[in-house]
Amino acid sequence: MIDPNLIAILLGVLIGFLMSITGAGGAILSLPLLMYFLNLGIKDAAPIALLAVSVAAGTAAMIGLKQGVVRYKAAALLALMGIIMAPIGVFLAQKIPSLWLQILFTLVLFYVGWQALVAAKSPRYLQDNLFPTSPTPCELNPATSRLFWTASCTKRLLLTGSVAGFISGLLGVGGGFVAMPSLLKISNLEHRMVVATSLTMTALVSLVGVISYASYTGINLHIAIPFVLAALIGSLVGKLISHKISAYLSKLTFGLISLSIALMMVFSLF
Repeated sequence: MIDPNLIAILLGVLIGFLMSITGAGGAILSLPLLMYFLNLGIKDAAPIALLAVSVAAGTAAMIGLKQGVVRYKAAALLALMGIIMAPIGVFLAQKIPSLWLQILFTLVLFYVGWQALVAAKSPRYLQDNLFPTSPTPCELNPATSRLFWTASCTKRLLLTGSVAGFISGLLGVGGGFVAMPSLLKISNLEHRMVVATSLTMTALVSLVGVISYASYTGINLHIAIPFVLAALIGSLVGKLISHKISAYLSKLTFGLISLSIALMMVFSLF
């Protein structure tokens, strides 16, 4: 029988790497992997997944801040709403039977995987630095590399942060899979800026999710510690080579893995 700590380490490295190169999906993939490879219930796996993603995303976000690619005001606005909504999602998760949470999670994973495949074929992903020609609510000022703050932009960011935070708390995911496509749709930020900004929000929202879950149930530290440390290592490795991996390839890989895991979860329900 394989040592559970070794499994946790291998899973952590994979999740950290995927999260670093895509800016989304780390937690949403870590949850089912923890459930099936370590036989954890969804409510036990959720805080471990969130803790790992918070640490790994936070480290990657710090690197992004140092490189000047994080739009920190946008990230702060997203995180603010996410922090408000995450505890509400956690509270509801304690009231909903695990089976229904698993069914909901499977549906979300199917949607996220499919959207990743669709997005991979769009021109925005075929060229990392391609700016859309049509106006977007959150326009980047090319002279200052800062966003033009408008009422429309602020409303879109507030809504995105709220949805990401609520789903993060309810299903034990980081919320990056919500923020990434939204930022790509409503802004003309470069892909690397979107990734870094999404990771910053994910780190903060996930941390609040961990604290909220800890108030309801304990965290299995024997699994959490090696998983978190491995995810951190995986995210650092991913950050070092992320510039060599095209956005198209990262989204395609994430989409295929997500759909495969979603199918695995469907079969497990019967």
